[in-house]
This record gives sequence, structure tokens and C-alpha cells, in this order.
Amino acid sequence: MLPYQDLPLGCLFLDFNSFFASVEQQENPYLRGKPMIVVPLEADTTFAIAVSKEAKAFGVKTGTRVGDAKQICPQLKVVQARPRVYKAYHEAIRVTSQNILPEAHVHSIDEMSYNLIGNERRPSEAARLAHQMKKLILKEIGEWMTCSVGIAPNRFLAKSATEIEKPNGLVILESKDLPGRMLELKLTDIAGINTRMAARLNAHMIFTVQDLYSASKDQLREAFSSIVGERWWYLLRGYELDEEPSRRKSLSHSHVIAPQHRNDHDCYQLLVRLISKAASRLRSENLLAGNMRISVYGREKSWEPVVDFSPQCETGWFVNELKNLWQNRSFIKPFQAGVTFSKLATADLVTPSLFDSGLDARIISKTVDGMNQKFGKNKVFLGSSEKARDSADEKIAFGKTWLFSEGKGDNDWQTQVDELLHQENPSLPEESFAFGQLY
Repeated sequence: MLPYQDLPLGCLFLDFNSFFASVEQQENPYLRGKPMIVVPLEADTTFAIAVSKEAKAFGVKTGTRVGDAKQICPQLKVVQARPRVYKAYHEAIRVTSQNILPEAHVHSIDEMSYNLIGNERRPSEAARLAHQMKKLILKEIGEWMTCSVGIAPNRFLAKSATEIEKPNGLVILESKDLPGRMLELKLTDIAGINTRMAARLNAHMIFTVQDLYSASKDQLREAFSSIVGERWWYLLRGYELDEEPSRRKSLSHSHVIAPQHRNDHDCYQLLVRLISKAASRLRSENLLAGNMRISVYGREKSWEPVVDFSPQCETGWFVNELKNLWQNRSFIKPFQAGVTFSKLATADLVTPSLFDSGLDARIISKTVDGMNQKFGKNKVFLGSSEKARDSADEKIAFGKTWLFSEGKGDNDWQTQVDELLHQENPSLPEESFAFGQLY
């Protein structure tokens, strides 16, 4: 193995522990100290997307089916996810932590990193800053908002260091000590290595982190089947490399169907709702799609038709495609539905056909987007999604830090509070309009 260059500390990485669950425990004292999970939908057939440390002690893990989790831990508390609240906490943490160090990168809803310069690169000073940041977050955000901190020469190692001590850990990795404590990790503990990638590495005789460090650049390049393997050789040794530019390849939305709506009619309405939402996102990002995949997952049989077309972004056009596909549906006992747009292209780089008849429809769709942004989400909506128009709220997926707004006040936490108060003390209901409705 080649000797390591003595590189200074360069990054402090913050990774919050069981973020969604911690936020719920911070918000609700009744949940504190109790085993609980956060789920996308309150149904035994869905899965845990966040698990409190108390539930983890019983063996409940992220991805555990809710029904199974209840059997593992009968006293388990189940809480439906509230993305708006998590986003609000994320923003508050960002503001608070910047009182200690200027934020460098936001990696996900519960991960952010900070560059270290000058005296901050000394291990003792970096540790002091980490403790100070932890203390300030507990004071300003809440006593249940703990985080693990990793400090290392580059962002990759700092992120990996947060996995060594959880929860509420602090690990410093100096390049002169590598691989050192990195050897305490499993391959799948390292960001970028999932079970599938681990299997590929195993096929090249890389079974442990020690094997990963012992491999040459050429061996890693072969194992990763690309130049990415060579990048890993440098990252593992503390070198900070420029991030490779990424381009969006697809845009999707999915939703677990509530048990009372698991029928063909309601499933179709939900798909129209998901298409409307995804198409609105396309237009907001100035994108066109050339492919649409419809997914309906069934207990006994699933259905995933795919259709290609000339680049589009108009809601009604996509819904007509769904209508055509729907005639040949073959799912049985649906429980989840989704839509994925791919073959994406920036609208201003696509030359429209001289015979394109969809221009007026796109103008109408953009006008509807504008009306909803001005007057509120779903003030104007497709009539074929009437029953489902309030479903499929925005979710925070891994690596995502924002929530797409479909209209004025959408995904604003205070708006959600106001809505709850309105439900408890209703006066006149707010009116919305479906396409074709005249009053």
C-alpha cells in the first residue's frame, strides 16, 4: 500500500440521528423516550421511513413493514409523516449552525457539511467547534435534536466518520491515521455502496473496508466498472475532488393508496392527481418529458406500462395517454401508484414540430399553474382527480431538502397549523374549481 500524504482536516459533517422521528419526539413530549416510527401512511401494509432509537433497540429498522414492527414491539407508537414540519426544522438548523461555521453544502434534509480553514483545521479546534455546534442546536432547536459529527480531510471521509459512532457521536479522522477507524465500518456503511454495489465489489474480492483500501487504482476502476473507482482511491486517502456535474434523468411521484381507496376508480383518480403534480413540476423546471411510466403495485399482480412520445409537459396530454393505457390495466389488489417521467430535456432546447397542436394546451396548463400559485393549491384542478386532489402531499426523499409548492401557502408549516384550526372551528368552507365547473 502506498504511503498516505499528511493532509489537513478540511470538512466537518453533520448527520442528524433518526431525523424525522427526533422531530416528532421534539414536537410531542408524549413520544419522548418511547419506541416510535414515522410512516408515509397509517396502515399496517406500509413501511417505516424513520425509527426512533428506542424502537431500534427492539430490532425495528427503517423499511420494516408496520404490521411486522408492531409484532416486534407491541408498545410501538406510529406517527404519520409531516414533511412540512421536517422542512421547517431543517431550515432552523441551517440558520442556527451558521452561527458557528458558514455552511458549505446541504446534502439532504438531515445532512450538511462545513469547510474548515486556517486554525479550524487543528483537531482540537475542530472538535471544539463541533461540540459548540451540537450544544447550540440542542439549546436553540430542541433537546431531542441530536446529531453525529464527522471531521476529516475531505467530505467523503467526514460523512463516513458519522457512521462510526451513533447516535450523537463525534469522530475525527486524520489522514495520517488512515485507514484507522474506517476499518470499523462495513462496506454498506459507506455512502455510495448499497447491497448491489457491495455484491459487485465482492465479485472482485473486496469484502471489507480493509480490502477497499488495499486495492489499487486499476483494481477499483475494474470493480466499479468506470473511472469512479479511481476517484474512490483518492477519496479514501483524504483528497478532495471536484464533484462531477449531474443532470436530472427522471422525475417521479408515487403514493401509497389508503385501504378504503384500493379500487380501480380511486386508483385512476390518484394517478391523474400524480400526473398533474409531476407535470406541474416539469413546467416549473422548464422541462419536457419524452417517456411516461405508470406504476400500480398490487398485492397479487402489478402493472407498469411505458409509453414514448415527442417531448411534452401538458397535463391533459399525459392524462389522455393514461386513459388509453388504462383500457389494458391488469393489476390485482392495488396498494401503491406512481408516475415517472423520463427522457427529460430543457424546453428551450427542444424544437417543436410545425404541426404541434399542443401549444395552446401548454399555455392553458401554465395559466392554471399561475392561478394556483396566486390563489392557493388546487384552486383549479382536473375534474377527473376530484376525490384524490388533496392526496399525495409532497414527500422528502433521500437527498432532498425542499418541497415543491403547487400553490400559494403549500407546504408552509404555519399554513398547515391554520388548516387544522379551520377544521376544528369551521366557518364557510373554502371553494375550489374543477375544470369544466362554472360555479
